[in-house]
Amino acid sequence: MSQPADLIPALEQEFLPETAAPSRWRERVRRYLPAVAVFVIGLIVWEAVVTVFRIEGFLLPRPSVIAQTFVRDFSIVAGAGWNTLGEAVGGFLMGSALGIAIALATARWSTLSEGLMPFAIAVNSTPIIALAPITINWFGSTNSMSKMSIVAVIVFFPVMINMVRGLTLIDPGALELMRSYAAGPRAVLLKVRLPNSFSYLFSAFKVAATLSVIAAIVSEYFGGPNNVLGVYISQQAALFHFAEAWSAIIIGCIMGVAFYLVIVVIERLVMPWHASFRTAET
Repeated sequence: MSQPADLIPALEQEFLPETAAPSRWRERVRRYLPAVAVFVIGLIVWEAVVTVFRIEGFLLPRPSVIAQTFVRDFSIVAGAGWNTLGEAVGGFLMGSALGIAIALATARWSTLSEGLMPFAIAVNSTPIIALAPITINWFGSTNSMSKMSIVAVIVFFPVMINMVRGLTLIDPGALELMRSYAAGPRAVLLKVRLPNSFSYLFSAFKVAATLSVIAAIVSEYFGGPNNVLGVYISQQAALFHFAEAWSAIIIGCIMGVAFYLVIVVIERLVMPWHASFRTAET
């Protein structure tokens, strides 16, 4: 006959999964509820201030008016947002690929790192406003490559810097273990350096995802086809159609959040073994 002490593990195994799920949901609600509450309260205050002080719509439209305009013009702003998102993703891929390639080279040869790092810092400190007219003259205002190149420049620096840190900030014990197995530089790179760099790299990707959307929209202010967000926002603002401009801004925000979440999902799939995910699950 089983003793009461023998039944405890079985009971825990039976009931803990059922109780753990509600606790995780409660934790998520507690995490996101303050942000949702602040957002809703901000919209209510915005609506009340515009109504009470009778602020003209061409200065600051009410959120309810922006919502109605967003629904009415959704097909227009969504199409413009899709085109802008293509420029942002294309520039993100170009800048990330270049940043990773330069990081691998600089991590391998320290002399190259000392020579390229000042140029990388100089490129990162160059404002978009200065680069956008130049690239538009190079590729043409209607060529998406002029916007992608701006996004690539913005994305390049954070990706390169974080990748270099991930490749070089290695636990000495791991390197010593690889040397004890007579592992060559290639094996050390594939087995130690690259896995260690993933967390740094995805941190850079998260920052670069939102920066790419911002860079794409800002670069479009200097010229481009009519069916992109930057041109649409500037045209509507020039005509004092601020509700339409805010509708396009909402699409830009949705794009930035969606791009960020895609990076988070990819990070979870690529490195499910990372300690941050194990901690979150427990």
